[in-house]
Amino acid sequence: MMIELLQSFGFSQTEWLISLACGLLIGMAKAGVSGTGLMIVPVMAIVFGGKPSTGIVLPMLIIADLFAVRYYRRFTNWKHVVRLIPWAFIGILVALVIGNMISDATFKSVLSISILCGLLLMIWQDVRKTIRIPEHWWFAMVLGLTGGFTTMIGNAAGPVLSLYLLSMRIPKYNFIGTAAWFFLLVNLFKVPLHIFIWETITIKTLAFNLMMAPTIILGVYLGIQIVKIIPEKPYRVLVISTCLISSLLLF
Repeated sequence: MMIELLQSFGFSQTEWLISLACGLLIGMAKAGVSGTGLMIVPVMAIVFGGKPSTGIVLPMLIIADLFAVRYYRRFTNWKHVVRLIPWAFIGILVALVIGNMISDATFKSVLSISILCGLLLMIWQDVRKTIRIPEHWWFAMVLGLTGGFTTMIGNAAGPVLSLYLLSMRIPKYNFIGTAAWFFLLVNLFKVPLHIFIWETITIKTLAFNLMMAPTIILGVYLGIQIVKIIPEKPYRVLVISTCLISSLLLF
């Protein structure tokens, strides 16, 4: 039965290894090794196709979200979740409507430029300590909308949320706990849209997700151990660096 199920996907050994590696990276990203999750977006798109890959990856993200929330739940800063979630839901609905109107290349270029500009602004803020953009209501609105749009189009909102949370200067574990709850709520909101409108989640894709679950859980465990040994300041540098690299890879 299991062999027949595996054969029904028609994957080569290389494609299965790539999928398992992506599951591992998803788990690590959700456990706090920020940036690794975005690396799987173009890879899964190559294996499964652009739009179908978004529905295949989504349940994998939710599996990792559940374990991340379970471990980091006591560190959640709900103020930031509440500020972002309404705008993120609107961004998701906007993406649902216009997602097919722009090419993948255009979307990736716009996303990359936006993230790079935000990172430069954040670094300038760190150096000069005179810019107080995060205090303005529109900062949460813009990043919330962008995060919702990018997570629906390509499950690529990690750098956007990282930019917001880094700008808030919250501690390492609060960063991870807040991101975990934000993405769990956002990803659950997306599920019926993928099932009934885009039709990218099916029984077959869910079976694939279940086979990836052990690797995802292993990735969460490895991510937790890695985060434990990284001090606060190097962790901030790590997040900025991975966001920068991930945004460049989108070009």
